[in-house]
Amino acid sequence: MKLLVTLALACALFSKVYPLECKECILGTCLQPTTKPCPASQTKCTSATIELYLGPTQTKLSVKSCAAPAECVNGSLNIGITRTSINTQCCDSNFCNDQLPPALPDTSPNGKKCFTCLGDDCTLTLECIGTEDHCVKSTVSAQGREVTVKGCGSQTVCLGSLNSQLKEADLAIDLICCEGDMCNNALRIRQSILFLLLVPLAPFILFN
Repeated sequence: MKLLVTLALACALFSKVYPLECKECILGTCLQPTTKPCPASQTKCTSATIELYLGPTQTKLSVKSCAAPAECVNGSLNIGITRTSINTQCCDSNFCNDQLPPALPDTSPNGKKCFTCLGDDCTLTLECIGTEDHCVKSTVSAQGREVTVKGCGSQTVCLGSLNSQLKEADLAIDLICCEGDMCNNALRIRQSILFLLLVPLAPFILFN
């Protein structure tokens, strides 16, 4: 009996561990996704639907890949002239991320208000939408100069939980978040984190 237990433990220790495998497509329509083995830290397959609003123009994109459990979130970033939302679904078995989730359904104002910018004027008021419960501020580079953007963001955006879904886009910016109406002015900003999401420059990077 002792020998059998020893053999069973040995088999368990030396048996090959197969990684999770997921379908993958980055910032596309996912009509013909590829496949990839996931690193040990990413134990979920994920699929996400992203919506970009630039003025009256709306663009829908899809992402499928591997993810860590903390990245199975959704949220949106809204700076007035453009808004980006992402809805993510995760699952646990090989190639289970076959279906894409719908876009985030709630696009109605939620009562929260933040400052937003139009050109160099950052004193305008923006009504936040859906799950956007924080005010945000950032400085990005555009055409050789620094541009300040302000608006609304979901808590998951401010926590940086959406980082890996879109890392291939290389759109890292320092995003500053705060709670409370109109708190994203120069005097009341209180929290700075790094996040990766499609930012106002994304439409120009992706489609030009």
